[in-house]
Amino acid sequence: MSEIPLLIRREGSVLVITVNRPDKLNALNAATLDALDAAFAAAAVDDQVRAVVLTGAGPKAFVAGADIAEMNTLTPVQGRDFSLRGQRMMRRVERMPKPVIAMINGFALGGGLELAMCCHLRIAADTAKVGQPEINLGLIPGFGGSQRLLRLAGRAATLELCLLGAPIDAARAQALGIVNRVVPAAELETETMKIAAQLAGSAPLALRGILDCIDVGGECGIEEGLEYEASQFGLIFSTDDMREGTSAFLERRKPAFKGA
Repeated sequence: MSEIPLLIRREGSVLVITVNRPDKLNALNAATLDALDAAFAAAAVDDQVRAVVLTGAGPKAFVAGADIAEMNTLTPVQGRDFSLRGQRMMRRVERMPKPVIAMINGFALGGGLELAMCCHLRIAADTAKVGQPEINLGLIPGFGGSQRLLRLAGRAATLELCLLGAPIDAARAQALGIVNRVVPAAELETETMKIAAQLAGSAPLALRGILDCIDVGGECGIEEGLEYEASQFGLIFSTDDMREGTSAFLERRKPAFKGA
């Protein structure tokens, strides 16, 4: 029987994507990267999906890294292509028009941390470990780790994690800004799904506007970022959801957003 790299289920308006290679600690091989790319491409255009949760199968790992056995045989050109393949998929996740939450249930190392960092929010079990240990294999991060970690945690922490290659616990990851929240392992799914449900109930076009503004603003100067924010703010005034949200506030009722 061929391996099924992903398990996908829907809970209301929340899509749950699980990397399903527990015997390999959910390591990312080429087939899994392609499956993730296809799953997120489909979710982006599915009007029934308003938020996505990404996690790993089994009790040990979110994703423990890229598949070392597969990488061991690559030529330099193939290695670059593998890096670009992973980067394209993770950029797709980062540019999703709907919020994506990484539910970090165990090891998120190397490509696993890179995958978590391209998500919009990261909720970690208190037993989770994260890191960029590529140096221990004679490698460097290849799926965007040096760039996203730098933007999340700063230069000093990025140099420490990448040069020393030692994992850190969830509490330190939160202190460095790598993860948003740390919860007891037994409560991880409940707490993550609670946040996902909240996001799924928010105004979809406003969520998209926020994601766009932050993505653009993180890569440009303040004046350009402010101009982009103002243009997106103006566009929101053309939506039914904006009228519904402000009317509901004035009428002291709960809004019913429809994504229009």
